[in-house]
Amino acid sequence: MRILDLDRTGLAALRGPDLSRAVAASEGRTMVAEVFADRAALSFDGRTGVHNAELMAAFGADVIVLNMIDRVWDGTTFRFPGLGELGSLTELAERIGRPIGVNLEPGTVPELRKATQDNAQRLADAGAALIVLTANPSTDGSLDGMARATEQIRTEAALWVGKMHHAGHPEPITAAKLANLVDAGADGVILPIPGTLPGVTREAATEAVRAVHEKGAVVMGAIGTSQEGAHTDVVPQLALLAKEIGVDAHHIGDCFLPGMGDPELLYAYSVAVRGRRHTWVRMAR
Repeated sequence: MRILDLDRTGLAALRGPDLSRAVAASEGRTMVAEVFADRAALSFDGRTGVHNAELMAAFGADVIVLNMIDRVWDGTTFRFPGLGELGSLTELAERIGRPIGVNLEPGTVPELRKATQDNAQRLADAGAALIVLTANPSTDGSLDGMARATEQIRTEAALWVGKMHHAGHPEPITAAKLANLVDAGADGVILPIPGTLPGVTREAATEAVRAVHEKGAVVMGAIGTSQEGAHTDVVPQLALLAKEIGVDAHHIGDCFLPGMGDPELLYAYSVAVRGRRHTWVRMAR
């Protein structure tokens, strides 16, 4: 089963190991969009309009990841601007026809955003298809801390772990550290795409991807350094380099319009890595 072949109903139901396998089977042609959970950039009054998740899905994202979940979740109910109150993430997935991931962090963050078994399980029970352990700026999150959290978290959701940039605890992102995340229990690892972060070279990234793949996990190549708001002429360099080093999924971060990347950059990136046919089919579905 390839994520490329699923319609909106199949995507909304995709979760856990099936999600990671569907990504791997698509050979580097999966698009992931991260958005702030509490933003609806095109909503006029905050109650009606279009949530950022809907907009990025419309421009070709296969998977949506929610950042800052604590701003819309009280532990039970979700309140999304532009969408209103939802009882579960399953409702969100069914509305936009995409699996929903959620960021959690091991650093200094609000309680409902902490990378704990309890938070991860409650989100999985609410319908999260994917738990992403990562670090936002000024949170002191570290790869070692992510590994420790990964060892504790076991849910029905897929678990992808790593940094999209140098936020949190400053440290090198190496093949050994990323392989350690898989040993701790991650079925996916996050790696900044070369060209987005100082020190992440083509050679080092290729080595890291190979190490993770040898352990049976997938790799999500990330753009998380505000280049998701760059001009679209940067897309061929980043997208084709990401394909060359072997990433399975391509992440577009949340910094351009309030709480999301540039939808046109997402579209151009999608066309670069999977062509117009798969891009247009995903948008139409």
